Amino acid sequence: MTTPLDELPRLGVGISAEPGSSAHGIDAVAFAEDHPGLVQFLEYGSDLDRGLDDHVRRWAASGRPATYHFLDLNLEDPADADDEWLHATAAAARAIGAAWLCGDAGLWHFGPRDRGHQMLLPPILTADSADACAESIARIESATGLRVLPENPPGAFFVGELHILDYFARVSDRSGCGLLLDCAHLAMFQRLRGLPPTAALDGFPLDRVIEIHVAGGAPVDVDGLALVEDAHGPEPLPDTWEIVEAVLPRATSLRAIVYECEKNSVDEVVGNFEKLQRMFA
Repeated sequence: MTTPLDELPRLGVGISAEPGSSAHGIDAVAFAEDHPGLVQFLEYGSDLDRGLDDHVRRWAASGRPATYHFLDLNLEDPADADDEWLHATAAAARAIGAAWLCGDAGLWHFGPRDRGHQMLLPPILTADSADACAESIARIESATGLRVLPENPPGAFFVGELHILDYFARVSDRSGCGLLLDCAHLAMFQRLRGLPPTAALDGFPLDRVIEIHVAGGAPVDVDGLALVEDAHGPEPLPDTWEIVEAVLPRATSLRAIVYECEKNSVDEVVGNFEKLQRMFA
């Protein structure tokens, strides 16, 4: 039986990590020891092929909280959560003491679940797609006993008539799941649609947002088309901060903020960790 959303633990402000990221970026264990109170949990993103690395095992061994972010599941396709994936993913999450599962709701692989087939494409923004995503989430939660927080993914192009916030509102309504709102990804979507950063938030169930993400984006010009690269640089765009500031007072169930910055240096990100700690105090 899954934990009720209102009983999920408050994790605070965390940092992201992927297999091998500490070798060329931030070692979260050292960061937490050198800067007490700034990094309270680790969100580890991986797939079954790469599994758990020494970095996340050291973090888990220290007794600090963690979450598991899957990078290999097509949430739009309920059949993709097969028994092998469910068993192995739940085992990896429990090995690091993950408080919950989360992952971008979109297309993580084309064809077999294999590193050579991996990508990340956003979902088709239709009611049918949202209902299929909700079905997947309900199946995963039932099979693993872990809560699943779907994340609005990045993208350069989005297909479908729904606003992405309306899409995930429907997913949550149909499945009863909590939500992960990536403020940087939302800022990208709003720019592509020519909308203000906080458009459609009034109709979004912010009371079901358990986690938010903050990350740096890089504006790029592709043959005259203005896009934002999901670069995870040290400084979020002003649009991202505007969304964070609008969401925090209204996200009454918020348990966690992840600053996705593991590829940078500690000196580049300390200031924003301090800022996020003040905002989420």
